[in-house]
Formats: sequence, structure tokens, C-alpha cells
Amino acid sequence: MTPHSTPASPEAVQDGELVRIEFELWAESGGQSELIGTTKEEVAQKALGEIPSGRRFGPRAHLVGGEFFPSGIEQSLVGAKVGEEFSKEFSAQEAFGERDPKLIELFAMREIERLPEMRREDAHLDIGTILTIRGRQGRVTTLTQARVRVDFNPPHAGRKVRGTFKVLSRITEPAEKVHAIIEIEYGHPEEFHVEIRDHVVTVKVPDRTKFDPAWFTEKPRVVDRIRTILHPPSVRFIEEYVTPIAEKTEPAAAPSASEKAPEAPATTSPAPAKKA
Repeated sequence: MTPHSTPASPEAVQDGELVRIEFELWAESGGQSELIGTTKEEVAQKALGEIPSGRRFGPRAHLVGGEFFPSGIEQSLVGAKVGEEFSKEFSAQEAFGERDPKLIELFAMREIERLPEMRREDAHLDIGTILTIRGRQGRVTTLTQARVRVDFNPPHAGRKVRGTFKVLSRITEPAEKVHAIIEIEYGHPEEFHVEIRDHVVTVKVPDRTKFDPAWFTEKPRVVDRIRTILHPPSVRFIEEYVTPIAEKTEPAAAPSASEKAPEAPATTSPAPAKKA
């Protein structure tokens, strides 16, 4: 089936709603399919063979019409009915766009060697290596001793995309919405404590965020999403640093009279032997 766009039914989700979804997304090229992403572990296992360590699967929070999928794919979710699975094919333009030859650029090897990621001890440059150059991410396509060609097109640009989606439920409770926003923008929502009183949102952040550059980057987006979706008068973040207290050790009790060690018997040095 395909999602309904008009008229809107009570079951159909709308642009800007927070929901929980399952999906699988495939890129098609030359009669072959490549898995782009999925929430289903069994699908990833079959497609990849070996799942990368730390990869997590399961239904995920999603903002309909947001930025997780390309806009053409996001719009296909508008009007989808809760509980009904649907599949759809997308043209390259609807998905990750057509390939742009102007986004393939040539760089001198000496410029590439000066990049921060190439100065690490474990740095390795090869075809397929992802580099960040002047704020843009690209993939190495060819390299010689003097030159490196980098493709800044999205990895799946120019390819048709096939997707299967299922909206499992709406996210309606205010605190649950805050957790969903954190999950979408940063991850690890279970580690954040959220409290809402008199419409004021208070978020106690976990230890992992206190020195994590990714959190400093995503925090303004989290605040903006909370303001847009919940309209609270204020949003508060609490960082707690607990000072460790050394454990007090009780002084050893003096031994009782019965526990005292018996005194050693008095000894005398042997008299020196008389000389003959």
C-alpha cells in the first residue's frame, strides 16, 4: 500500500509529529541492492554478514518531515497510517540526488597529508577513505604519489532507493517527547532524566555529555526542537558533579588483657668461658 496524503484520517501521521518507526532502506544499482540502513537486526545480519560492534537495532524515534531521511523520503511518511507497513521506490532525485561531476575534486597529496585525521598514528589513506576537507566530507576515489581525487557527492547519489516503513506508534507524552528528541539528535536517551513541572522542562544530563564535543554540538538543536514541539516557558539542563568522599577507617581497637601475647621469658647471656 501507499501512505494517504489527503484527506487526513485520525490514524494518519502528520508533518512535524514524533513517532516510533521501523524501516529498511536499500540503494539499487546495476540490478544489485545495497543496504543503506535498517532498524531490524535480522535484515542487517543477512545483508552485511557481520554486524559492526556497538550497532544497536530496534524501533527508533522519528520526527516526520525532519532531516533523518532525504526530503523526498520524509514526505512519503506524511499521511502514513499507524500500524500499517508500506513500501515505496524513490528516484535518485527524490532520494540522495543526481551525481554532480563538479563535486569530484583533485587535491595535492601534501595538502591531504596536512589534514588532522591524516596526522594520527593509525591514519591510513586508501580508496574509500573518508576525509573532511574545508568542512566537507568526501570519499577518496583515486590516488597517486602526488594527487588524490575526492568525491563529495553523497554516497548513494545517482541511485534509485527502495524503502519499507512502518509507523508503530505516536509519541504523545511530554517527557517521552523530550526523550525522543534527545534520541534523534544525540542518542542514549535512557541516560537522561527528564522532569516537567508547570510546563518547565528540566533535563539532568549524564556523565557522558560533560566532556563530549558531540553533545556541545547537538545541545542547541535539542533545545530548538523542545521549544518548537513542546513550547515550554523555559528549558533547563542540570550538570551534577559529585565530589567523592574518602571512606573513614575506624582505628584498630586495643587488644584486651586476655588477647595480649604472653611475655617472653627472661634470658641471660651465657657467662664467658674462663681462659685456661
